[in-house]
Amino acid sequence: MPEPRSLLSLERVSKSYGVRPLLSDVSLGIGEGERIGIVGRNGDGKTTLLRIMTGAEEPDEGRVSRQRGLLVGVLAQQDDFDDTHTVREVVLQGMADHEWAADSRLREIVDVLLAGVDLDRAVHGLSGGERRRCALAGLLLGDHDLVVLDEPTNHLDVEAVAWLAAHLAARPSALVVVTHDRWFLDAVCQQTWEVHDGAVDTYDGGYAAFVLAKAERQRQAAASEVRRQNLVRKELAWLRRGAPARTSKPKFRIDAANALIEDVPPPRDRLELQRFAAQRLGKDVIDVEDVDFARGTRQLLSHATWRLGPGDRVGLVGVNGAGKTSVLALLSGEAAPSVGKVRHGRTVALQHLTQDVEVDDPEARVLATVEGIRRVTRTTDGEITAMSMLERFGFTGDKLTARIGDLSGGERRRFQLLRLLLTEPNVLLLDEPTNDLDIETLNVLEDFLDGWPGTLVVVSHDRYFLERVTDSVWALLGDGRISMLPRGVDEYLERRAAALAGSGGSIERNDQPAPASAAKAKAGSAEERAARKTVARLDKVLERLSAREAELSAELTAHATDPERLTAIGTELTALQEEKEAAELEWLEAAEALG
Repeated sequence: MPEPRSLLSLERVSKSYGVRPLLSDVSLGIGEGERIGIVGRNGDGKTTLLRIMTGAEEPDEGRVSRQRGLLVGVLAQQDDFDDTHTVREVVLQGMADHEWAADSRLREIVDVLLAGVDLDRAVHGLSGGERRRCALAGLLLGDHDLVVLDEPTNHLDVEAVAWLAAHLAARPSALVVVTHDRWFLDAVCQQTWEVHDGAVDTYDGGYAAFVLAKAERQRQAAASEVRRQNLVRKELAWLRRGAPARTSKPKFRIDAANALIEDVPPPRDRLELQRFAAQRLGKDVIDVEDVDFARGTRQLLSHATWRLGPGDRVGLVGVNGAGKTSVLALLSGEAAPSVGKVRHGRTVALQHLTQDVEVDDPEARVLATVEGIRRVTRTTDGEITAMSMLERFGFTGDKLTARIGDLSGGERRRFQLLRLLLTEPNVLLLDEPTNDLDIETLNVLEDFLDGWPGTLVVVSHDRYFLERVTDSVWALLGDGRISMLPRGVDEYLERRAAALAGSGGSIERNDQPAPASAAKAKAGSAEERAARKTVARLDKVLERLSAREAELSAELTAHATDPERLTAIGTELTALQEEKEAAELEWLEAAEALG
């Protein structure tokens, strides 16, 4: 297969800020149609690399070559809109309605990204998320040889991220994207570049392939170091004994990527965490009982009931504006329902991470603030000191004595998380926790949560993070309820696509057609009567299973010191949860037939 035609290349490029080198002697190239994802820690030079590629900055040394007449489209982290202009002016840039509406590709971009946004509205009144969508829509409406995106999924909901991934994968232009969204990297990119310590390492494939290849490189490097040390020891032995002894050389076998992970246990012991959580929380955590809840003129919940038990790990999804943040405020007690009750268990110690990154005392110092909270915190893996936590979350050296007000947005987000975790909450509500965090920090947070025993509710557009740290996904679908989705985000996207198609607002998808939903049974038909009987039967089954699940959770607490009894309870609880999931899926299918 011939090499793709080169669009842009960097030759021995270096760039420093002050005494700190961000890029050192970097040589890279981008070919026609290639899709490249860039990862690395915050501050390691990802955005600087993009700016040098696009000509927004010049390198200190080296050369950047671009194909003559190259058309580059750039989405920066901040837009440069003129706030006196309307959405129509900044996005469509003079294009008449009939021009974009007649082109299915352009119409889809406008319909998806600008849904609910008045085209004649002034830019200065838009929210941050709406401005981001406008900037992305304006870029995608153009024709470019190379599209460069800096954190494009910020402020997008799960549904919009899935659409964007499918759109970019089908687009013929080359793509370079900086993102911490690992699901997006896997869905879109053919190569991954890692920026670190002034260098850029290249890997074939998306995020999953990058992780496996990096692990293999590290394994080979470790093997090389073992060989080097063995040679040094042999050399010393020869010097001491005279003639060298004959020894066999070590042999190393390189298997397929699966060999790297075949002996790795699951990331967390779900049963052990639930047992530990039950000890800390008892059987009652948060109960939402027959609640009506509105924000302004919007009715978000209507007669909604939802129960969160000890050790539950829940992801909450919905379109922007569905009320996810408001529901977290309801759970935390910061907002009250108009009808119904939200009850907290007596032992609940709740912490709520909001999207706000403002600091209470910008003059306070990092280390002093953390040590003032707690010097040692506990997980199922044992105790962790505050200093160890600071190091894990990237606060070392001068950062330990830095003013909180001087921290970057990503550093403030890390510090917020760290402060919450050190208070040892047993209930965590996280609202878009991945905003401004790099992948390495996300790995640290996920690793910590693997050993954190408590009840977790996460609102996030980051599908990878959501599926990594939670055990079930629930959705706000606009019907006033909080609905469980047995098949997670995939089911959510299917149900949203079916709802849009049913309302006449179908969106063409570039990835794959949504599976057809169950046909609605005709009123009075035998199918309808059978579906009603199934729903009634399963309502009773689910009520019985939920009651037994609550009993078993209580028994975990009561028999915390009896290993044999705990094993028996755990086995029954696992089987019961599987039976409950199957019953919920059957209930959903029957309910769909009833419409």
